[in-house]
Amino acid sequence: MNISADLANLLDRENGLVAVVVQEDESNEVLMLAWMNRQALEQSLESHQATYWSRSRNELWVKGATSGNTQEVVSASLDCDGDAILLRVNQKGGACHTGSHSCFSNEIEI
Repeated sequence: MNISADLANLLDRENGLVAVVVQEDESNEVLMLAWMNRQALEQSLESHQATYWSRSRNELWVKGATSGNTQEVVSASLDCDGDAILLRVNQKGGACHTGSHSCFSNEIEI
């Protein structure tokens, strides 16, 4: 797999991790925020199954491998500053580890 030079530079910076905003393709709902390293991104793009880097476990994890709540990768975009990725997915089941469809269900009162 060949990733762009901009993306390669991003993944080679600092700790090698990039923030990934995960959005449901059909509804446009933001589901979660995760982290990827180069291997996670390459695996996600090749397999079309979202794969992330777990900072707490210090290992790759394929979304839904144990829960069955999978994410099929539809597209990936690099933001204009070149420091974050938007991953559009087809979500099966809840995206959040709590079982909720989205991790962003706790509104902050303004």
